Amino acid sequence: MRLAMITILALGLTTAAASAQGRYHGQGVRGYVVAESWYGKGTVSGPVRPGRHGWQVRLPGGSWIDCRRSCRETLRQETVDFWESQGPQSKGGSSPGYFRFNFSR
Repeated sequence: MRLAMITILALGLTTAAASAQGRYHGQGVRGYVVAESWYGKGTVSGPVRPGRHGWQVRLPGGSWIDCRRSCRETLRQETVDFWESQGPQSKGGSSPGYFRFNFSR
């Protein structure tokens, strides 16, 4: 009796995990990208899918956002290098080493 209950419980958990995985892949996931911080803060990965206006990448919190220039760059700027890529004096522009012109006095 006890073995039968454990077997039924194990099958139920396996079925639940498989159905959750099927729902996740049912969202049109076509691949994954890995983004590495330019400032040594680690890496993050996320699935990508085609969206309404082009490709989308999923943030670690579960939100899907449209990719900018590339999904890898978007994921990096929105997660591991978020604070470095904010504001006019940001260090995380489109690429390290690009010139910026500031004509204000």
